[in-house]
Amino acid sequence: MEDAGKLKIELERTKMELGVLYEISNAMRTTLKLDEILYIILTGVTAHTGLGFNRAMLFLVNEKEKIIEGKLGIGPESGEEANAAWTKIEEEKMDLEDLIAAFKSSNSILESGFNRQVRNLKVSLQDRNDNPLSLAVLEGMPLHLTNQTIHKYRSSPVIKMLESNELVLIPLKAKDRVNGIIVADNFITNEPITKDDIRMLTMLANQAGLAIENSQLFELTSERAHSDYLTNLWNHGYFQYLLQTEVEKAKATKKPLSLLIIDIDDFKIYNDTLGHQAGDKILKDLAQLLRNQSRKMDFVCRYGGEEFMIILPQTDKEEAFMIAERIRKDIQRYPFLNEGILPNKQLTVSLGLATYPKDGLLPAELITSSDKSLYQAKNKGKNNTCSN
Repeated sequence: MEDAGKLKIELERTKMELGVLYEISNAMRTTLKLDEILYIILTGVTAHTGLGFNRAMLFLVNEKEKIIEGKLGIGPESGEEANAAWTKIEEEKMDLEDLIAAFKSSNSILESGFNRQVRNLKVSLQDRNDNPLSLAVLEGMPLHLTNQTIHKYRSSPVIKMLESNELVLIPLKAKDRVNGIIVADNFITNEPITKDDIRMLTMLANQAGLAIENSQLFELTSERAHSDYLTNLWNHGYFQYLLQTEVEKAKATKKPLSLLIIDIDDFKIYNDTLGHQAGDKILKDLAQLLRNQSRKMDFVCRYGGEEFMIILPQTDKEEAFMIAERIRKDIQRYPFLNEGILPNKQLTVSLGLATYPKDGLLPAELITSSDKSLYQAKNKGKNNTCSN
């Protein structure tokens, strides 16, 4: 009888575990957006209806820069915050689906202090001696740090930040390549991490690694489809979509938005004299310069020919004019190849500026307004910035 009772408990637990994994797996299949997938994974790790850890973080491997980067952290910052969150989930009977829906409708998780701390963490991929993250990536095996072993890594930024006595690190894999790490602990309840916890987390990690790789491949394909073949900037079609989206955001947030059009002065002379290959080199170099001189929040696009557009979110006319002038002067100073053949012995640009809502409420109106400003800049003798 005792064996039958044990077997029944085992079967119930296995049924529950499979149910949780099935639910998380289904949720991951509903989106290809990386931020949503990362949230679904960590919600599965931390939700009471999921694996039930108190806190979890997700890191991705950046092979190009040889670093491991913090991407998302979910968890309370104190016992009071934990109890408030758990009580709300209990009272509202929120399941995994409800928690995922709540994330899609609010950015409160992304704005939490814990998540900001996680996103600021970057560690070397090579530093395996003092860094448990690197060790887990390089060995591709789960790493369970207990009260007896965690002291070895006290100098690690992750261990310092968490101040935990026990945690587990699980590598995420796609085709035998580690592309991320989940770190989880129970810093509020102090419940020990069991072999069953690690087994469940490993099964989830196997699905998560593939979901992340699919998302990254989709984003890469999408980016290539929307990029200009020559300059790798956003192309004309995607510019129209971005401008529409940013105008809608500006309208909703009641914040300004500026649009810059940039046109190379006397580019026809350069092309006609040196040929289109030389002209293409200029366009590539200018695109790189514009990308380097723009803020992270800006969208640099190739509009067509020798014309470029920069969408400047949350930027009023005065600030946009200062940005435009800085760009114009940087381009004037840059030593472009064979620029001496141009009338002024240097390559310059003219810029036109328009700002939402003053110069237009619709994308088409902003484009027309920036075009008019560009025309003024050309008429003033080129190498100028103008706004209405």
